[in-house]
Amino acid sequence: MATNLSPRAGHPLRVLLVEDVAVDAELSLRELKRSGIPCQGCRVETEPDFRRQLAEFKPEVILSDFSMPQFNGMAALAIARSEYPDIPFIFVSGTLGEEYAIRALKSGAADYVLKDNLMRLPPTVERALLDAHVATEARAMEVALQHSEQRFRLAISTGDVWDWNLATGEAYISPQWKERHGYEDDEIANTAAAFLELLHPDDRAPVKAAFSAHVRKRVPYDIEYRARTKAGDYRWSYAKGLALWNAHGRATYMAGTAIDTHARKVAEIKVGRLNRVYAVLSGTNALIVHAQNRDELFQGACRIAVNAGRFRMAWIGLIDGAAARITPAAWHGSGEGEGEGEGEGQGDGDAYIDRIPLGLAEDDFANFGLTGRAVVENRPMVIEDMQSDPRISLKDEARRQGFASLAILPLAISGLCVGVLALYSSEAGFFDADEVNLLRELAGDIAFALDHIEKAERLNYLAFFDALTGLANRPLFYERLTQHIDAMRREKQRLAVLVMNIDRFKNINDTLGRQTGDELLKKMAQRFEASAREGVWYARIEADHFAVVLPEVKSEDELARRLETGYQDYFGAPFHVGDAELRVSARFGIAMYPDDGDDAEALLRNAEAAVKKARASGERYLFYTQEMTEKIAGSLTLENQLRQGLERNEFVLYYQPKVDARTRRILSVEALIRWRSPTLGLVPPAQFIPLMEETGLIKEVGAWALRQAALDYRDLHALLTPLGLPVPRIAVNVSPVQLRRGNFVETVREAIALGAAPPGIDLEITESLIMEDIEENIVKLNELCAMGLSIAVDDFGTGYSSLRYLAKLPVQTLKIDRSFVITMLDDPATLTLVSTVISLAHSLRLKVVAEGVDDEGQAKLLCELACDEMQGYLFSRPLPIADITRLLQPAAPGGA
Repeated sequence: MATNLSPRAGHPLRVLLVEDVAVDAELSLRELKRSGIPCQGCRVETEPDFRRQLAEFKPEVILSDFSMPQFNGMAALAIARSEYPDIPFIFVSGTLGEEYAIRALKSGAADYVLKDNLMRLPPTVERALLDAHVATEARAMEVALQHSEQRFRLAISTGDVWDWNLATGEAYISPQWKERHGYEDDEIANTAAAFLELLHPDDRAPVKAAFSAHVRKRVPYDIEYRARTKAGDYRWSYAKGLALWNAHGRATYMAGTAIDTHARKVAEIKVGRLNRVYAVLSGTNALIVHAQNRDELFQGACRIAVNAGRFRMAWIGLIDGAAARITPAAWHGSGEGEGEGEGEGQGDGDAYIDRIPLGLAEDDFANFGLTGRAVVENRPMVIEDMQSDPRISLKDEARRQGFASLAILPLAISGLCVGVLALYSSEAGFFDADEVNLLRELAGDIAFALDHIEKAERLNYLAFFDALTGLANRPLFYERLTQHIDAMRREKQRLAVLVMNIDRFKNINDTLGRQTGDELLKKMAQRFEASAREGVWYARIEADHFAVVLPEVKSEDELARRLETGYQDYFGAPFHVGDAELRVSARFGIAMYPDDGDDAEALLRNAEAAVKKARASGERYLFYTQEMTEKIAGSLTLENQLRQGLERNEFVLYYQPKVDARTRRILSVEALIRWRSPTLGLVPPAQFIPLMEETGLIKEVGAWALRQAALDYRDLHALLTPLGLPVPRIAVNVSPVQLRRGNFVETVREAIALGAAPPGIDLEITESLIMEDIEENIVKLNELCAMGLSIAVDDFGTGYSSLRYLAKLPVQTLKIDRSFVITMLDDPATLTLVSTVISLAHSLRLKVVAEGVDDEGQAKLLCELACDEMQGYLFSRPLPIADITRLLQPAAPGGA
């Protein structure tokens, strides 16, 4: 942020330090020198020394501690403000509360800096010096204006005389006035119309209004105006006049004097313009100290230019080298009134910017304009009058926006142009040499701040991200992992940390070169992030080690399956690096929250320990807990065997009869899946059904069970019907995974189409599953009933059913869960519950089936309670279709 006020451009900056600790004073001086500010210091710690050095050392800036044993910083501030008000006074303190900071600034301190943040000291000192310089210049201009005003008052009596006959329009315009404007006496007619024609277009209406107010309401006629000279420019005059009124109160004549105020008015306008530019410069430098990012800097600078500098519009653009053009980054203004804009793109400003030629290629005539010229030549482009300058192509648009003059200033860092600052004024000729010099300084300050912010952002980025891959580094991974752990702790969920070690990465570096190894790591990071699910975070924590956070892990089994799938996404396809095609593999170490640690450090440490074991053992992945690795390995083996079993038709259906409670005659059968594994034998459903539901295999196996049951019913129908025997309906259990699928109804329709007509398939659905999405499930069940199927609510009593919905459900049967049947003989409360369910079902015209009936006592009691059907080992175990077929046929004569 170097300016032409910077001490580095001349003698060393004289710094008076009010400080009782010599080391602290030396640190302040060292920070100033380190930033490139040559300086010499003088340290004092008492009031007499302070007063003496103010006179002898003649400091250019004062740095003061706030509280010292022998002298108080506020007392030093009061002395400096009283005797040397132009010297910037900055507090440099160890601790300074908000109340004392506000008090210090109100008392005249330029700013304050905390000792633990001395990096702020150099820009604060430069800004304070600049503000002091601006204030001094403004006071000098005010004094000059006062002198000019005094000279004007002394010259009033010698002004040119004029008069005006209101009745005839004839006027007397003095030869002196005409001569001052470059005319001969006979070149301007002595009429009011000729005088008004010479006035500046912006002043003609105010002069007429002032005249009208005087002659009609006797408001004093006292006005300043511009008249056109023979050379074509305009000159300022100040006029006073007095009318004569007749007996009827009608003005008939008016006379007065006019004096030349051109020099004073031009100086006044000049002061006003410079003050506006100084306000922009001061406000922008204050912004620079506090701006945290590029957008804040650019938007703030444009807003200050419009609001404080009263420019019509301001915008900042940056060079886009790839597109060979300037890209607007921020803008403000071009509202209905000057300086009224409160947001970027106010009015039509953004539409105007969109039409500006912003190309950087000189041979592209349609798109190369003043902006490109300012960049290519790296110098300001100034347009004094946008309506007359041939370089302006958008004259009509500029007039509608109220733009009269324009300055485009390059933003250069180390001599290299990186962007532009464009300012539009509603005044023609606004940008003279002095304004442009100050605005070049403004552009330099903005460029300096941009460079500082980009360097700071780069440092902040490197503090938390891996420079090679762009992934989080170890510190940021710790931070994010801690946040995830806190969230999982609140939500009572589990989380996994994976550490991934790339196999033989050192060999790749050694044989193909480090550049190839770096490019491989970049492509890995890109592939990781491309396949990442929501909430998954990746980091590079060592040269060939990556870490991953997986939140909301339901189980180790589920995590292992995700890892198997993810491994194919990560490493299934080769990596193309230059001309090489590299196939890469990796080892994983896994630590689970909260089982393997409840903080980030413990989880990452344990995951790293697990990956080391994986490398040593040759395993693809290992959990930190060995028992868990073995359990998951067994689960995955079982999952693979299940998939093979489905492909090899190893699943079979067994059937368990449901009998009439009174006659014990078989009415229907329930289809139960069994797995006949060539290695494990006949596997009971409790060992594989939960795993199939978790992996989604149940969708395929469930669809197979429906089809097989339909085919078995068709065979039974073909066998029993000719014999005049009843054909039992077959009930098939429906998994939650199946019912939740959108195409479940269509799957059932396709299955029953394979069987006999009408279909003899019923569905058993658990109570809790039906109640999950009751309205949608009612729609599905109605469609199934329309096909000729019956619906049974399985395990009734173990969940929660609303009686209102139970009455609406298209079901025909309730099945009492076996847990109630087993205990009802010994538990009166359970017996009451069973009795109530049976009565409730009958009142709703539903049939009741009791499952788990294993002894005669249970059967007799259920019969007494009017239960309709029973199912259990008392009547038959689940049997293969061949055994069920024999059971349904009458015994042959003479048979056993």
